[in-house]
Amino acid sequence: MKVVVSGGGTGGHIYPALSLINEIKKQDRDAEILYIGTEKGLESEIIPRENIPFQTIHITGFKRKVSFDNVKTIMRFLKGTTQVKKMLKAFKPDVVIGTGGYVCGPVVYAAAKMGIPAVIHEQNSVPGLTNKFLSRYVDRVAICFEEAGQFFPKEKVIFTGNPRASEVQNVNRSAGQQSLGLDPLKKTVLIVGGSRGARPINDAFLSVIESFSQKPYQVVYVTGSVHFDAVGEAVKGKQPDNVVIKPFIHNMPDVLAAVDLIVARAGATTLAEVTALGLPSILIPSPYVTNNHQEKNARSLAENEAALVRKEQELSGTTLLEDIDRILTDETKWNSMHAAAKELGVPDAARRLYDVLSEVSR
Repeated sequence: MKVVVSGGGTGGHIYPALSLINEIKKQDRDAEILYIGTEKGLESEIIPRENIPFQTIHITGFKRKVSFDNVKTIMRFLKGTTQVKKMLKAFKPDVVIGTGGYVCGPVVYAAAKMGIPAVIHEQNSVPGLTNKFLSRYVDRVAICFEEAGQFFPKEKVIFTGNPRASEVQNVNRSAGQQSLGLDPLKKTVLIVGGSRGARPINDAFLSVIESFSQKPYQVVYVTGSVHFDAVGEAVKGKQPDNVVIKPFIHNMPDVLAAVDLIVARAGATTLAEVTALGLPSILIPSPYVTNNHQEKNARSLAENEAALVRKEQELSGTTLLEDIDRILTDETKWNSMHAAAKELGVPDAARRLYDVLSEVSR
């Protein structure tokens, strides 16, 4: 099978694409992949590093208010579509899939116009403009949250989950514990604000860091590389022995398997991983994302009693401590949240999405 994959801008679009590519290669050793992204997007760093053939176009997103920039975007879309058609003619794919981001617009649209089977994968509970537009032209719309189905043509929607969930199926709890020097006999909470960190989470954590010394559990705090030095200065002389502080974690799947609770943003990739593992969570949705989709993602878990949700403006050191204690020191509470999260998980999501591509490409 020859597959064109497109997705860009953020890790939330790129890492599910990579997980899918891994599954395609696992199921079909002779599969050929071409990834189409943008020159300046995060994908231009990640995809070539994975030795995946990579080509680029130039495209920007629409602004939600009236702007002359939207005229430029339309021109770039048309030019990008023409460029993509040439790429597709040369590569001759059996199917094209877009995993999100502006770049998917011309890529998936060009495929549909050329009669090439096309699929989009929507990771969030509320889709963006690009996927809403593309849903008119594709053969299938794969979703990760049932709530997303209402925004697309009903007959095209299929629930697959997020392929990133499959990445945590072969994790090593012991390796995760050892990589951070954790005590395997103590429960662990992981607090993370994303790859770049989140100042409100930093502030709440720092305001109560000394209180963690009295707790029966241990804490792993990931500051984000931007905030690491400042946090290091702030905790000098008062960092408890049961608190580990890191700027970034590269072996996140193993670390997730090593912890008992996570405090995090509510990005789709994070939620796919924690539900696949059945990991209870305290979610602090980013208020700076399109359509407030992180809060809606988080509410989906909270409504099923798999997570607690705290809006950023509700967050303080006191509430953070109380919420962690409420879950980690109450075995009944932890067990019920673990079971609820596990129920929402889709550990075979990558295989499900592969099956969709196989079906439409026949």
